[in-house]
Amino acid sequence: KVLVGGEHVGRWRRLALTVAGLALAAASVAGTAAPATAQTARDPILFVHGYSGNAGNWSTMISRFQAAGYSSNQLMAITYNSASSNTTIANQVRTAANTLRSRTGAAKIDIVAHSMGSLSTRYYLKNLGGSSVVDDWVSLGGPNHGTTSALACIAISLGCIDMVAGSVFLLGLNAGDESPGATSYATIWSACDGVILPATSTPISGANNVQVGCVNHLALLTDSGVFTRTRSLVA
Repeated sequence: KVLVGGEHVGRWRRLALTVAGLALAAASVAGTAAPATAQTARDPILFVHGYSGNAGNWSTMISRFQAAGYSSNQLMAITYNSASSNTTIANQVRTAANTLRSRTGAAKIDIVAHSMGSLSTRYYLKNLGGSSVVDDWVSLGGPNHGTTSALACIAISLGCIDMVAGSVFLLGLNAGDESPGATSYATIWSACDGVILPATSTPISGANNVQVGCVNHLALLTDSGVFTRTRSLVA
C-alpha cells in the first residue's frame, strides 16, 4: 500500500510540475509578444517634400515623431529633383515605399507629403498600386487642384507645369474618385498659406480636410499644432 501510495503521489507531483512549466512558458510568450504587437500597430512613415525642397525639410517633424515613440528606422524622408514631372517622382516614391516596407517588415506604411509632394504621392496611390500598401496619407498644403504660384516656374520645371490648375496631369489625377482605394486620406490647409493659391486648392473629396490657423506654407513643416494634427491622422 505504501508503494502504491508513493507512485500515486509521484504522478500528481509530476503532473503539477508539468502544468506549472506550461504556465511559465505561456507567461513568457505573452511577455515577449506584447512589444511586437505594439510595434506592428504603428506604421512606418515616408515623408515627401515639396517643390525645391529636400529630405532635410522634415528634420523638425521627424524629431517630434521620434519623441512620440517612433524609431529612426520607421521614419524615412526622400529627396527628388523638382524639375522632374510628378509622374517620374511618383516612381521614386514607389521605390522608397518598398524600401521602407522591406527594412521594417511592415505590411503597410503611412505617407506625409508637403506641397508638390502631395501630387506625386497621390499619383503613386492612384496609378502605381500605392493604395494597397499605404494605410494613411496626409497632405500639408498640397496644390491638389492647382496653384497660380506655379506659373512662375513653368519654364524650368515639369513639376511646376503639373501644378497649374487645369493641367493634363491634374485633370487625370482628379478624374473620378479623388481619394481612391482603401487608403485613409487627409489634408491640412491654412487660409494664410501664401503659396497655394487659392488655399482651398488643398482639400480633396473623400478626405478628412482639416483647416488650421494662420500658418504659412513653409511653417506647415515645423508648426507644433500641425504636427499634433498630423500625428493624430496617422495614428
